[in-house]
Amino acid sequence: MENMVIQDLKDRKETVWINQDIKSVQPHSVIAGEKFYKVQAAQNRLMRFMPYIASAFPETAAKVGLIESELYECERLKEWIQKTGIPVSAHIMIKDDAHLPVAGSVKARGGIHEVLKHAEQILMREGMLRATDNYKIIDSDEYRAVLGKYCIQVGSTGNLGLSIGIMSAKLGFKVIVHMSADAKQWKKDMLREYGVTVVEYESDYSEAVRCGRDQSAQDPMSYFVDDENSEDLFMGYATAAMRLYMQLYNKKIPVDAKHPLLVYIPCGVGGAPGGITYGLKQMYGDAVHCFFVEPVEMPCFMLGMASGKGNDISVYDIGLGGHTIADGLAVARPSGYVCHMMKDIISGCITVSDENLQRYQRAILDEEGIYVEPSGVAGLAGVMQYNSEPFRQYVEEHDLTQSIANATQIVWATGGSLEPDNPCTA
Repeated sequence: MENMVIQDLKDRKETVWINQDIKSVQPHSVIAGEKFYKVQAAQNRLMRFMPYIASAFPETAAKVGLIESELYECERLKEWIQKTGIPVSAHIMIKDDAHLPVAGSVKARGGIHEVLKHAEQILMREGMLRATDNYKIIDSDEYRAVLGKYCIQVGSTGNLGLSIGIMSAKLGFKVIVHMSADAKQWKKDMLREYGVTVVEYESDYSEAVRCGRDQSAQDPMSYFVDDENSEDLFMGYATAAMRLYMQLYNKKIPVDAKHPLLVYIPCGVGGAPGGITYGLKQMYGDAVHCFFVEPVEMPCFMLGMASGKGNDISVYDIGLGGHTIADGLAVARPSGYVCHMMKDIISGCITVSDENLQRYQRAILDEEGIYVEPSGVAGLAGVMQYNSEPFRQYVEEHDLTQSIANATQIVWATGGSLEPDNPCTA
């Protein structure tokens, strides 16, 4: 089976890989050696910073500094899916992280959390902040002057750079973002408007990360946000699960053995979907089933998992790595840390063509009026694989045959609202 999947990857076919090593897990348990309290700690930190965020970013004031997105029931999209011949479950929903405040993508979760944690540690070390303080005090020239002595660096294809750059610059840090060749020009331009130094590379994401990591290591005042190996990013993403739990609860949508939850998340290096999956497993255990979705040209996570080689294999090793419109997912090698964390809990991976990404982008815009960039709509490919043999087999093997009709399927939309050519804001 694994060899067939890898051949499909080589042939640039849309395919599905199912994780045969998935284990049963209970909510609030130890998963891959990590405990739930780390997610809670990240959530508590984001809550401490809410007064600061509300002050520094007025668009968040209505929610008192909470950076959160809407969860939409998508009846018209559901009808569109049915017309293509795909059976649908009770609920088809979009988790609209494309419209998260501040950074306009899922990266606002992990990226902003890591920056805030670093700022908090510096200010506490300087004796300027206690956990019991009202963090609104950080939004002042005095605090920006202190943080301005430090530098934050990151390597990115775009959206992580935006989240790190925007928040770091607002706090007063010097910021350097190392951007790969796949990064969109508007993302570079927006960062420069915030005063961020953008270093452009003609090479891929992995090279931008490596160069950024090396440069940061030479400066004792510099901190590198390592998208390939960061627990702080990961736990920041994981907090999304606690928020989603409350949203589903408030909508009176049950999640249990008789009402499974299936979640489809776009994947680049793996940090955001990995953190979200970890968090969801901590909240729902075996009642949730998470799938990563990648472009056929850059299926690094599926390749790493299906081959068993993790980040010791690159898409270049099997003849892939060309251009994709999914710039945010254009990563050749997965995070080894996330591969390890997902080994026992990810349900599977799915690939999608650029042609279908454009089709799904148009469908979500036409049917629901939500603009999402091509990278961010990849999750819809998960719903569209319902009739595939691997997916049907997964349903049978996990005793979902009777309950799948009662399932909630969530397409995690991950970015795009800040795009200048966004037709919804033009």
